[in-house]
Amino acid sequence: MTAALSGCMSADGSSGNVTLKLIAADYDVNGGHSSRDYWANVVGEFEAAHPGIKVDVTIETWTDIDRKVAEMVEAGKAPDIAQTGGYAAYAAEEKLYSADQMLSIPVQSNFLAPLISAGEQQRTQYGLPFVASTRLLFYNKKLFAEAGIEKAPKTWDQLRDAAEKLKDSTDVTYPFALPLGPEEAQIETMMWLLSNDSNGYVDPGGSYAIDSKENTDAITWVKSNLVERGLTGPTAPGKLDRKQAFVAFTEGKVGMLNGHPSLMKEAEAAGVEVGKVPMPGRLGTPKTSVGVADWIMGFKQNGHRTEIGKFFNFLFADKHVLAFASQNNMLPPTVTASEAMEADARHKSLKGFLEALPSAQLPPVNKNSWSAVSSEIKLKIGSAVAPGNSPGKVLEGIAKKATEAETTEEE
Repeated sequence: MTAALSGCMSADGSSGNVTLKLIAADYDVNGGHSSRDYWANVVGEFEAAHPGIKVDVTIETWTDIDRKVAEMVEAGKAPDIAQTGGYAAYAAEEKLYSADQMLSIPVQSNFLAPLISAGEQQRTQYGLPFVASTRLLFYNKKLFAEAGIEKAPKTWDQLRDAAEKLKDSTDVTYPFALPLGPEEAQIETMMWLLSNDSNGYVDPGGSYAIDSKENTDAITWVKSNLVERGLTGPTAPGKLDRKQAFVAFTEGKVGMLNGHPSLMKEAEAAGVEVGKVPMPGRLGTPKTSVGVADWIMGFKQNGHRTEIGKFFNFLFADKHVLAFASQNNMLPPTVTASEAMEADARHKSLKGFLEALPSAQLPPVNKNSWSAVSSEIKLKIGSAVAPGNSPGKVLEGIAKKATEAETTEEE
């Protein structure tokens, strides 16, 4: 779907008029117009308050947007603003304005700390977090009651024991759904790594450490304690995508899985009574959880730094941040909007997610190599828990590819 939300107007230096070209992702999973309507409202208000600046918006599906932006940049026709899933490659090529070149100090300082860090390259912020999410362990309260499970698990062993009871006492299809298929395996995997008090995919210095001892131990535990005991359902984890697992949860076929806010809304609408707790750790609640963000960025090519900055300062007002996050059942990326959402009784079901976000850890999205490494994890990590395979060997193979990608990036 492509939708132009404002009439096109060429930049006219003599009159002072500028048209910003903005390309944004479509978040409406049901094929509606919520994303288009959001941008129409924001742009309408902005243009009324800023005579001489127009914003021409194009909405693209998630399937197409990364390719479309890349093609525009390659053709020398970069948009002024792009809202998409990643910024790192454009920052590394020096095609983006830095945050401090565009934003007022109050706006830039209002982003949540882990999102600022994830948006930085060489300690300079280029990626502006547009919307965020975290993950919690979801469980089906009805199935837990039927299996006689009185408390949600806090440790890995308790999670395994709960899955055993669900398997033995109910007709549940997936005692624990483990989606390590290629859709979003890199996030599911990272949850397990962090819950073993690993630093995730990188070491504290920022270098890849995918095959660290902690990571190998985590995936080995998952294989021997969940997969090999038949607790992850009839579909091999490497063949199970997130979407399939989420649909099964809304149908009451899953005892436990790692979920995000949108799934909670869908499950409750389907009549599933959802319990939510932090992801169990090997010995207790982990120090941090996984965070996820989508990004918005300003391109240098057309020289519209001042106008882009005015638009971003307007866009990141609490009113607009909360409108988008609420509309899509996601989390605000700013401190003040997060505090407002947490204080609003209408969003009480998001409390656990909001509490987790300020200390969350994101994948290394600031690395130019992350796209290739993420693809390798999506492709290979499911085989780490497959029969006959060694988790350590699979992680070593992914780590080798990561080192190669990092080397290529530096050349």
